[in-house]
Amino acid sequence: MKVRLKDTFENYFFILPAIVMFATFSIYPFFKVFQLSAYEWDGISSTMRFVGLANFWDIFRHNTVWWTSVWNAVYVTLLALTFQNILALLLALACDRKIRGGHVYRVIFYLPPVLSGIVVGLIWSWIYDGNYGLLNHWLKAIGLDGLTRSWLSDPKTALTSVAVIHMWKGFGWGFVILLAGLQNIPRELYEAARVDGANAWQVFKEVTIPMMIPVFILVAILTVLGTMQIFDIIISTTGGGPGYHTEVPVTRILSTMTGTSQFGYACAEGIIFGILLLLVSLFQMRIGKTFRQAP
Repeated sequence: MKVRLKDTFENYFFILPAIVMFATFSIYPFFKVFQLSAYEWDGISSTMRFVGLANFWDIFRHNTVWWTSVWNAVYVTLLALTFQNILALLLALACDRKIRGGHVYRVIFYLPPVLSGIVVGLIWSWIYDGNYGLLNHWLKAIGLDGLTRSWLSDPKTALTSVAVIHMWKGFGWGFVILLAGLQNIPRELYEAARVDGANAWQVFKEVTIPMMIPVFILVAILTVLGTMQIFDIIISTTGGGPGYHTEVPVTRILSTMTGTSQFGYACAEGIIFGILLLLVSLFQMRIGKTFRQAP
């Protein structure tokens, strides 16, 4: 018994550093956010004024900028769910076939996600530049001078332009997951469908889609969670401007903390944002469960 007890303590001793780090940098900050959300604090002074739920009340009733940032994130997310994932699926379907240089294409398509978001944002800022940008140069070259503009400074195009950058950077990881899902479909199912006389569309509809539903659900959940928390691209391109047209929840929380020194208020915004993400994830999981149970 003593030997076993000694072994048990030794095992816990080996994982103690990991437990301490996890508690220090994850568990403690998590609960600290809830505590600070009930206070008015500038993040520097030693005095904190307890305000209860006043921060949450103000966000729900009066903070239109916060809800504008949420809508901006929803808009980018909807674009990513459709155009980004459709592009990823089409490329995955193409690479799933035996094509020449298929491995090279897989590497190329996965390059954008591994690049730094700050670097990507800076490169695309140069492409979108109103005076010397490549996009305006190309538009002028093909006779579409009337479409040229400062894409990231124009309130009408800034948010969509940022969404394009995000989708370009993010389609690669969706491509990899979808390709892995396609390659896990037994080839015998395709062969049986072709023997029965099914054409390409019928094979895709009756074989590929039903077998890929769990993968589609996974990609959708990851897309929503990743896009709703978009940050680095916004910071490196528009900083949330012009005005608040490209402000998103994460940049709004940062602005509240550093711009107005309202740490308690920013914590309340973070909690609300976390709850929204949790509800969206639960909704997606519920929809996915319904699809999986459908005959």
